[in-house]
Amino acid sequence: MSTPHNSAELGDFAKTCLLAGDPLRAKFIAETFLEDAKLVNGVRNVLGYTGYYKGKRVSVMGSGMGIPSIGIYAYELYQFYGVEQIIRIGSCGSYQENVKVYDVILAQGACSDSNFAHQYIEPYQHFSAISDFDMLNRAYNYAKSHNMRVHVGNVLSADIFYNDRSEEWKTWANLNVLAVEMESYALFTLAARLHKKALSILTVSDSFVSDEITTPLERERKFTDMMEIALSLAE
Repeated sequence: MSTPHNSAELGDFAKTCLLAGDPLRAKFIAETFLEDAKLVNGVRNVLGYTGYYKGKRVSVMGSGMGIPSIGIYAYELYQFYGVEQIIRIGSCGSYQENVKVYDVILAQGACSDSNFAHQYIEPYQHFSAISDFDMLNRAYNYAKSHNMRVHVGNVLSADIFYNDRSEEWKTWANLNVLAVEMESYALFTLAARLHKKALSILTVSDSFVSDEITTPLERERKFTDMMEIALSLAE
């Protein structure tokens, strides 16, 4: 079978799939960490691969940027390709002074200014989107046992990258939201609706508190801590 956004056949994807916003990060992971990796999707250059990591079958694919994009790919993987758990591996911008560039964030939950969940709930109701606890717990234990700098908490899945209200981030920071990204809320909501598992593992690429920032190439190839954590969760 295939979908409008995926040319893979049923069975081409493993039960565990990593979703990277950047398709080139997915390609890097396949070429660096996986054995016998095969390209299973190339529609719109959203590259998807399936291979083996330490004997366990695992897939990795791009998801694009933003809630609408990951909403499409995650839904199709869950609903049509038999994927049971999706792990987002992405970048984020820190809202807290103690959360530094290259630190790893395990998103326990996601806030959002998006209207994505309106399709499931009545107006003026709000859905709290959270990760799968077992995956979160295993990821945290792996990170600590490998001496990685890791934080667990809430993130903001924003609809806007270039926000005209330049100080709005401080409202979220005051609520102890760790960082901002653009996808986790949709992923967690879809997992809840479809009775699947999801986790977001993020690497801090820049900071709203300081002037720290990484390059596109660093974001593609050097955020290896989160890649290794995610791959350790393959079942």
